[in-house]
Amino acid sequence: MLDDSSLGTIDDLRNFINGVTLITFRPLKREERATWIRGVLVRFKYLALKRQGKGVVRRYLMKVAGLSCAQATRHIGAYRKGQPVCRSYVRHRFPMKYTASDIELLEETDNLHQRLNGAAMIVIMQTEYERGDSRYETLQKISVAHLYRLRGTKRYRLRSTIHEKTKPVQIPIGERRKPEPQGIPGFLRVDSVHQGDCNGEKGVYHINAVDEITQWEVPVAVENLQEASVEPALDDVFVLFPFSIKNFHSDNGGEYINRVVHGFLNRWNTKQTKSRPRHSNDNGLAETKNGAIIRKHMTYYHIPQPFAARINRFYREHLIPYLNFHRPCAFPRIEVLANGKKKITYPKENVMTPYKKLKSLPHWERYLRREITPAMLEKQALEKTPNQAAKELQEAKRKLFTIILPRYRDV
Repeated sequence: MLDDSSLGTIDDLRNFINGVTLITFRPLKREERATWIRGVLVRFKYLALKRQGKGVVRRYLMKVAGLSCAQATRHIGAYRKGQPVCRSYVRHRFPMKYTASDIELLEETDNLHQRLNGAAMIVIMQTEYERGDSRYETLQKISVAHLYRLRGTKRYRLRSTIHEKTKPVQIPIGERRKPEPQGIPGFLRVDSVHQGDCNGEKGVYHINAVDEITQWEVPVAVENLQEASVEPALDDVFVLFPFSIKNFHSDNGGEYINRVVHGFLNRWNTKQTKSRPRHSNDNGLAETKNGAIIRKHMTYYHIPQPFAARINRFYREHLIPYLNFHRPCAFPRIEVLANGKKKITYPKENVMTPYKKLKSLPHWERYLRREITPAMLEKQALEKTPNQAAKELQEAKRKLFTIILPRYRDV
């Protein structure tokens, strides 16, 4: 560590201490350092020195060996008593109660019973021991807490069955994209509206379907959004549109993204798309109609589920004809600027009813279903004036809510 044989007197130590500001040593073990310190104390006959000399030796040991004052005191005290400073130390260890074979036996039992909770496994191991299996003599006395500790050991985890979390089933139903109708009717935007809860009772649901090009709108009411209710409701929706449906677009709700609706759309030869993540405007048309039509006419009050059939009759007889033949809608004019941006305006000449918008399409008759003729649509449009249709709508709505509100109004 250090050849200090040239330092033979106390004055040599004092000169060394005063003249050297920093000194380093190669790494030493505690035993080697203690041996060197004892050698210095013996060489300079520490016990026979006067007080001043003892102080010089102490400072020398502290400077060279890097000791603190307390450490130097302990070394000198051990030298006085003739005792070693670095005694051999053996850490106390409790005897191992559960051996590797016990852990392997626990792992084997867990795999047989598919890893039950700790209390249940202890009962099983106690039963095995009572019936003559001596291997469980130690494990049958284990605590629940320590059983879980053994399950966390490396030996157990390397041998035990791996349990993974349940992976969600990815249902490849619908394509995530925005529909591109290219000016052709039959591309529906569909969304659901809930009529609220009251005293733990669910309200009626509305399924609102809007054509993207003509804004032809068909709402229906259902008691719930289960497959048994949604499929017949969608069948009514498709029949109430005068043209064939080519695309069905919705959000990612489970009421539409399921195998029942997927099979229904396949029977109608209709493609299914769903909204993309971080594209909130993919289904914006249906959501706009929810507020402008459903909430405006059906309000925000709670309506119990049994009234779905009565609401559907109101829809078929009054609201759907009024929306599509008498209520004007604003249709956008999209202009692509030189910089690539789109300029959207709503000119006055583009405000018309969905039926007039349908008639404005080139060769619009070819989009109609076989059982629908232009004469039938024209007759329905001319049966009433807009004011007559609106008055009948308001009267029918008043009668509907006269029945609903006195008994079920949520106040």
